Amino acid sequence: MTRWTKSILMSAAMALAVSPMLLSGTTGDHAQAVEQVRKRIVKAPFYSIFDNVEFTLTDGELILTGEVSRPSVKRTIEKSVARVVGVHKVVNNIEVLPVSFYDNRIRRALVHQIYGSQMFARLAIQANPPIHLIVKNGHVTLEGVVLNDGQKNFAGITAHTINGVFSVTNNLRTDRS
Repeated sequence: MTRWTKSILMSAAMALAVSPMLLSGTTGDHAQAVEQVRKRIVKAPFYSIFDNVEFTLTDGELILTGEVSRPSVKRTIEKSVARVVGVHKVVNNIEVLPVSFYDNRIRRALVHQIYGSQMFARLAIQANPPIHLIVKNGHVTLEGVVLNDGQKNFAGITAHTINGVFSVTNNLRTDRS
């Protein structure tokens, strides 16, 4: 074998060895961007258990969906996630929930009944409690992750008992799902 042939074979072998690392680096960058977006959402000022924001990140385009109780939270989240490395475009489809005295009363009652119960006492003291309580015109949606089906069912049944609630959608997921 000539020196030139050895050089080409070595270059080809190195390229094959490096290409999987380059591919995994791209996946790692995407995962890192997703984690940064998630952190910026949950740490946004005034983001609370009455807000629920979800997102998808595909090829640098970030699509925000969900509901927030204040217009300022929507704007703050959009500005914050736009600065994440790997996000090139932000589509903000977050809905601002209507201001309502009755919805606020239902929110307070939900917090008192759900997080005031013995079953969720440990979860209530977390910095970001796992159950998000979305109330829109008397209709309640429960979002988040709980430990088991018992907690999921308890939260749904409790929400149904609040005076003024027209319907309850229980989207809570368990650790297993």
